Amino acid sequence: MSNESSCGCGGCGCASNSTSEGITITSRPTEETMGNNVTLKIEGMTCGHCVTSVTEELTKVPGASNVVVFLLAGGTSTATLTASTPLENAVLEAAVTDAGFTLVSVDA
Repeated sequence: MSNESSCGCGGCGCASNSTSEGITITSRPTEETMGNNVTLKIEGMTCGHCVTSVTEELTKVPGASNVVVFLLAGGTSTATLTASTPLENAVLEAAVTDAGFTLVSVDA
């Protein structure tokens, strides 16, 4: 019996097939903050587990809230968040890298 999952994300066991269907996971709502919307383009995500990992890491970034990740398996996924303070691209890139993926661009 193999421990590999069919989604190709590294064996998370989600049994998700890689398709072009979008999966969105939204972080828990927080109190509303005034801020700027930031959009990230991310490569390498293939399943819901990937979305959860990116969501968790971006939610940990100080000043980031309302994180929403949209999966485009086999393509470039997007994440949007609200920044209550200016966020450095290096901090966002570190969060995406810690989740195991590649940050392609940041649009603030």
